[in-house]
Amino acid sequence: MRVVVAPDSFKGSVTAGDAARALARGWLAHRPGDDVRLLPLADGGEGTVDAFAAALPDAERRTTVVPGPDGRPVDAAWLLLPDRTAVLELAQSSGLPLLECPDPLGAHTYGLGVVARAALDAGATRLVIGLGGSASTDGGTGALRALGLRLHDDQGRELPLGGAALAELARLDTTGLVPPPPGGVHLLVDVTAPLTGPAGAAATYGPQKGAGPEAVALLDAALGRFAGLADGAPDQPGAGAAGGTAYGLSALWDARITPGAATIATLVGLGEALAGADLVLTGEGRFDDTSLTGKVVGSLLDAAASAGVPVAVAAGQVAGRVPGSVAAAVSLVELAGSIDAAMDDPTTWLAEAGEALSRRLTP
Repeated sequence: MRVVVAPDSFKGSVTAGDAARALARGWLAHRPGDDVRLLPLADGGEGTVDAFAAALPDAERRTTVVPGPDGRPVDAAWLLLPDRTAVLELAQSSGLPLLECPDPLGAHTYGLGVVARAALDAGATRLVIGLGGSASTDGGTGALRALGLRLHDDQGRELPLGGAALAELARLDTTGLVPPPPGGVHLLVDVTAPLTGPAGAAATYGPQKGAGPEAVALLDAALGRFAGLADGAPDQPGAGAAGGTAYGLSALWDARITPGAATIATLVGLGEALAGADLVLTGEGRFDDTSLTGKVVGSLLDAAASAGVPVAVAAGQVAGRVPGSVAAAVSLVELAGSIDAAMDDPTTWLAEAGEALSRRLTP
């Protein structure tokens, strides 16, 4: 059999590359003669820089020390390509795992703006920014402030960082905002959520960042206040990505929102890999209904269906109904017996999942 192993990263646990190697090891333990190709993927979140680096070996990897989402310094990796495109990943500078503890009201994206500015200073003429895995719901205002935006309340005082502060926003000062690069800014998003409302950034993803009902309502109203002063499209699909960062960068920095999973899949040659494949193994940390709304697994299911290739899924957890387009699904937590056991040694359990899937799907 020809098997393509194309997982996403398992957020905060294992990279897409390591996940692919572990799944392949398990599959080959049962079927050592199969032709197995590794194709780690990303959708704009964690692993985006690595996916580009694997596909573009001439890329120059750089690191910039930036304020993380709670202000503590972090090392943010990014790429400078030979054509002067810079590839940035919000998860590297402003991601949820970088927090010591959740801070849904005060966490910010300032570090992302510092990385963007470093890329521009290095001569980048185009930016590709992966938006996913964010710790904050600040509408991207932190990143924009690092790029020169100023935010004031009705007394003319500058606002502190964080999404909650936007509830006092009265005026945007864009006079010091550095212009976007001539080749544009392209945002890779992994969700289709609008900025505000019951399906928006705060309501849908705020609880994952530690926001209770009152904080969600406050953040949603704060983002609405920001949208009332910025000239953007808050209802655009994907505007709510990364706590509304997609909206802020598109409204005030003329960035373009694009589906991350499809863009990266094209870059790494998923279509060519599917041609002639007999099966695809994919996976992510949690497989649920949101997996089908712009993330790696959902995008891969669509591509594989078009190519007539069945798909099997290995996930840390499998929640809800598994769609009929999935040939088989295995949960690492069920294999390991607990969440802690699965998290403590994810590659071992991914190998177990690969072997389990090979036994379930083949003679």
